Amino acid sequence: MSKLKVGDKAPEINANDHNGKPYSLKNAKGKKVILYFYPKDDTPGCTAEACNFRDNYAALQKKGFEVVGVSVDDEKKHNKFIDKYELPFTLIADTDKKVVEDYGVWGLKKFMGREYMGTSRVTFIIGEDGKIEHIIDKVETKNSTQQVLDLVG
Repeated sequence: MSKLKVGDKAPEINANDHNGKPYSLKNAKGKKVILYFYPKDDTPGCTAEACNFRDNYAALQKKGFEVVGVSVDDEKKHNKFIDKYELPFTLIADTDKKVVEDYGVWGLKKFMGREYMGTSRVTFIIGEDGKIEHIIDKVETKNSTQQVLDLVG
């Protein structure tokens, strides 16, 4: 798939959430969605990002946003992560990697000289019309909410 750009229609999501219920972007019709992709539950950077969205969740909801996190972790790991950090938003269990591939965030990564396949940390802001309004590909985990707010005003 080619790389998504601002103005593109956001690919549909057909995956289960952390409760095993099917999630679709159609459920968010009329809302703006902060769709953030992260590598792995309960790791330092991913925890910082999730907790930053948690701490600012009420303010984001007031501005009409729904927050949805996506990783390739399963529902059980997502539920442990949600319970441990009291996360108030949906996490998608993309165990078949369809969503990360559709959004172009699954690929070769390098860490400490080692190469492996994984999820890149990228945030998509999707408008009420289902189109991508902004893409943040240099996410500051401890400042992720402010990055979003700086873009949307």
